[in-house]
Amino acid sequence: MNELDSSPQPTGELSLQTVAMPKDTNANGDIFGGWLVSQMDLAAAITAKNIAKGRVATVAIGELAFMQPVYVGATVSCYTKVLEVGRSSMRIGVEVWIPNQDSNEICKVTDGIFVFVAIDENGRTRSVK
Repeated sequence: MNELDSSPQPTGELSLQTVAMPKDTNANGDIFGGWLVSQMDLAAAITAKNIAKGRVATVAIGELAFMQPVYVGATVSCYTKVLEVGRSSMRIGVEVWIPNQDSNEICKVTDGIFVFVAIDENGRTRSVK
């Protein structure tokens, strides 16, 4: 194992950062997964909108995997990476990282792939380029 493997880091660009609040918890007191997915969708939408230079819509979410719970008060950081740009669609990878409660290191909570399409003022698909 090399030095990079023992200290993983986010890939992509920091697109959204927020604090996990008590109102966003599930019955176990951890942050609700649906809230986390909504933050990921917002982060991906910011990236997609910048690429499309206009309005976009989420059309698919895939390959979402939760690795550990998010605690109340955690700073939730969403990193995005453009995976593919088609004629009207964009695939955006999103990673979520939080600080470890016991150390200064950050740890990955979840990742997923979000697909967007560029749309015009009538809600119809339009070309990205």
